[in-house]
Amino acid sequence: MRKLLFLIPVLFAMVANAQYAHEITPYTWPTDQKVLDKLEEWQDLKFGLLMHWGTYSQWGIVESWSICPEDEGWCERKKGSNPDDYYTYKKEYENLKLSFNPTSFDPDKWAAAAANAGMKYVVFTTKHHDGFCMFDTKYTDYKITSPECPFSVNPKANITKEVFDAFRAKGMWAGAYFSKPDWHCPYYWDPKFPPLDRNVNYDPALHPEKWEKYVQFTQNQIMELMSDYGKIDILWLDGGWVEKKSQESLNAYYTNRVNKTKTGFIKNRVISQDIRMDEIAAKAREKQPGLIVVDRAVRGPNQNYLTPENRVPETQLPYPWESCIIAGGGWSWVPDATFMSPKKAINMLVDIVAKGGNLLYNIAPGPDGTWPKEAYKLLDAMGKWIDVNGEAIYSTRAIAPFKTDNICLTQQKDTKAVYAIYLEGEEKTGLPESFVVKGIFANKKAKLNVLGAKGNLKWKNTDEGVKVFIPKKIRENLPCDIAWAVKISDIKTD
Repeated sequence: MRKLLFLIPVLFAMVANAQYAHEITPYTWPTDQKVLDKLEEWQDLKFGLLMHWGTYSQWGIVESWSICPEDEGWCERKKGSNPDDYYTYKKEYENLKLSFNPTSFDPDKWAAAAANAGMKYVVFTTKHHDGFCMFDTKYTDYKITSPECPFSVNPKANITKEVFDAFRAKGMWAGAYFSKPDWHCPYYWDPKFPPLDRNVNYDPALHPEKWEKYVQFTQNQIMELMSDYGKIDILWLDGGWVEKKSQESLNAYYTNRVNKTKTGFIKNRVISQDIRMDEIAAKAREKQPGLIVVDRAVRGPNQNYLTPENRVPETQLPYPWESCIIAGGGWSWVPDATFMSPKKAINMLVDIVAKGGNLLYNIAPGPDGTWPKEAYKLLDAMGKWIDVNGEAIYSTRAIAPFKTDNICLTQQKDTKAVYAIYLEGEEKTGLPESFVVKGIFANKKAKLNVLGAKGNLKWKNTDEGVKVFIPKKIRENLPCDIAWAVKISDIKTD
């Protein structure tokens, strides 16, 4: 079945508008049974937390990208004494390390809020592209525990360790975000050459010894995380351009560069940047058996699940996947961020789960180490809804037709029980007297009920699907707001 699903090319055309082009990659199923088992468990979790945090939060700007010399909106420089001078800007950006002192950092408070919201795992930025390490690495002094960083004297200075310990104490999985490119490392952006774009600023094929130093630097830091920070469930690698390129893709790039038209600026050089991912995965799993590796946007065996970014696919996908979504503001902290409404957030979670995916919800801590109050309010609302409807979310799988109109479907693993989750529109109309769950037909002895409400519902099968009747006593005393799950205990499978 897995091989069959892998061979369905039409699927990628169907989701083209729902994922960025570089994220639509063919999927390769792992062969390690421990990894397959771990992926199955991960697909049961459904809801996780992503946190982008670093020195850049002091300026309230996008993480890392402003030091990347590309002409893109997210690279725009607005802070510092002279943002028009790239080298002055980069120096001042890197000197943010000298003032980073998040003294209100309290990971226990974050973990409690995430757990109460129903989140089951955390993915934390141990290092973003700028190279600043939020863990106590011994391979660079550009880190939170550097003596030059004022927070280094704090008992909680090793922030990554504190985050993982706090979230594991709440029964949540720990995931380490790690950037494969490192724009601070002299073996990636060599000071002798100007950086040109997001890529390494020299040709590794011409300087193999220098590139090998970068490979060892990267592997050593990853192994620190795998060895010194307790149980790690997910290694979430960003920077998909750092990969081994085929000779075919390199030839195509250089052909295009030679034959470019007047408007043909060749964006982002294509360079083979082989950090030996197979080797990294094998070494990491020696320390963390069954580890899920997410080599984002790089097709092959080390992308154990796919990660559409700030997008939700239009339909179910036949492999493990996770939408990483900004809860409010940006990936990194910005002042006065507007957060998603509980209705939008809950509807998005339901939509993603109905299509077989997980939601990884990004909340960015501020420069003082706190979350915005609006983040807590949003998570509290989501938690209250999940308290009632979690049975229709966790340990479920997608079932066709996944979603029709405003009704999403989920199914508990290895059972015939299906949940029809009715999403309320913009108006607060509650549940109607009746509605049809299209494409789903109940067996004769099936029992239907609204999660959180007492009593069975009347129902009948129609040509379109099972018609559900909601009595007045339930409609006037709904167990929650925003969306309601009707459990259908037994469906026809013919």
